[in-house]
Amino acid sequence: MTALERNWAGNYSYSAQRVHRPESIEQLQDLVRASRKVRALGTRHSFNGIADTDGALISLAHFDRIISLDRARSTVTIEGGVRYGQLGQYLQGEGYALHNLSSLPHISVAGACATATHGSGETNGNLATAVRAMEIVVASGERIAASRETHGDDFDGMVVSLGALGVITSLILEVVPAFDVQQDVYENLAMVDVEQSFDVIQSSAYSVSLFTDWSNDRFTQLWLKRRVPSGASAPSKDSLFGATRATTHLHPIAGIGAESCTAQMGSAGAWCDRLPHFRMEFTPSSGEELQSEYFVSRKHGVAALRAMMALGGEISPLLLVTEIRTIAADTLWMSPCYDEDSVALHFTWKPDWPAVRALLPRIEAALEAFRARPHWGKLFTMPAPHVRSLFERLPDFRRLLETYDPEAKFRNAFIDEYVFAQ
Repeated sequence: MTALERNWAGNYSYSAQRVHRPESIEQLQDLVRASRKVRALGTRHSFNGIADTDGALISLAHFDRIISLDRARSTVTIEGGVRYGQLGQYLQGEGYALHNLSSLPHISVAGACATATHGSGETNGNLATAVRAMEIVVASGERIAASRETHGDDFDGMVVSLGALGVITSLILEVVPAFDVQQDVYENLAMVDVEQSFDVIQSSAYSVSLFTDWSNDRFTQLWLKRRVPSGASAPSKDSLFGATRATTHLHPIAGIGAESCTAQMGSAGAWCDRLPHFRMEFTPSSGEELQSEYFVSRKHGVAALRAMMALGGEISPLLLVTEIRTIAADTLWMSPCYDEDSVALHFTWKPDWPAVRALLPRIEAALEAFRARPHWGKLFTMPAPHVRSLFERLPDFRRLLETYDPEAKFRNAFIDEYVFAQ
């Protein structure tokens, strides 16, 4: 056991005094059986209490093996502690890829899928949509193998489990043939052009990100990640949607060097080296930041941007950067993109929680008309009854947790408030 203090950002202190690092599945099972309360801990990239417990915290740091690649079924089997950067390099070497990646390759696959973390792309589902099967150690200590074939519709409730179903010890993910991506960045995109061409902009590349600080009616950067034939680059226009192509590599946050960012300037490379915004070998920041994210239906995307632009004077002084992305609909019960194509509005804040906490209700009120759903692992202040009302399969999810964890071993204050409270 080792002492544990805070999450990656440093804004949250865990209640548990110790974190256990089992080295075998049998040790993990014994820990779960013996614990009154227990939670699994990934790479600590959540900003709230979703991973906390006053019982035993279990790290999967030693469960970091890539087990097998099944070329016939186009799947890869990994242990629960594997990170995306590690998996990406392995798959690229074998001629395969994942359909999507998050902006950070440093996060664990199991943790990202359990909280419906996403990448970007009009036709790309979030990272959890790649999950085809899982092995979970449930409250009894039993290992169960879950898949759509064995569990039917319930599997859609098990993938995005919020850590409340059990400890995910392995996953089987769908893979696709490896592909190359070319990344171009454009600067100074007017809001009026975004309003008029939002659909065209979002469909102009495999993955698209808009960045702004809301200080004026313009987006500071437009990142386009285009799929290109292997070993080739596509021509890049000097101007696009009124924005000008960048002449140097850029960090999304103004004034920060781009050394930690993936290659831009039209340089093509492997999917795993371009789809993330940041390189695995660099720590993208000191961690001294806060994050919030809200998802609205794709049809409300432009209206949501207008609502945020109207609050720009209040948002900008506390903000490092906002990123706008699109994500395809999925069937996962607790996903913020359940049953609707979505636009994600992500806020990276300066580390001033009292000021951010005071501002978030203003943002959430402005987005309420669009039924904005929060990211489970980020900071939000929405009342719990309202959050519960946004997830129509919540009663089914509650039933699922009660079936596999009748003694509420994996429940914590966060799950009690946002899932079980009536």
